[in-house]
Amino acid sequence: MADPETAFGAARDYIERSYGPHRALFDRVHALIVTAYPDVVVVMSYQLPTYRVGRRRLYLGIWKHGISLYGWPQGRDGGFIARHPELLSGKATIRIRTEDAAGISDDELTSLIHATLGEG
Repeated sequence: MADPETAFGAARDYIERSYGPHRALFDRVHALIVTAYPDVVVVMSYQLPTYRVGRRRLYLGIWKHGISLYGWPQGRDGGFIARHPELLSGKATIRIRTEDAAGISDDELTSLIHATLGEG
């Protein structure tokens, strides 16, 4: 089982340079990913922390609005977009503002993570 702190190491510099007010939201999603996939590999790709499980990828970025998730295959979001259509930006970006995150449960985010990174 990978230690969350070890998995976080690959993206540490990115996070330390990023927007402070959204750090807690990033840390929340990061912890959910590492808990769901203890052997996840965290690398930097396209200048973003990228979570790899097998052939699947999930990119997680911090922006002025909050966080953005990229790389989830359309139709593999575990129903997240149907429940939160206002968070979809373009065809393949989920933008979660810090104020929106309070209305999104860890179970919903974990479902999105499993749908995105799961091989099934």
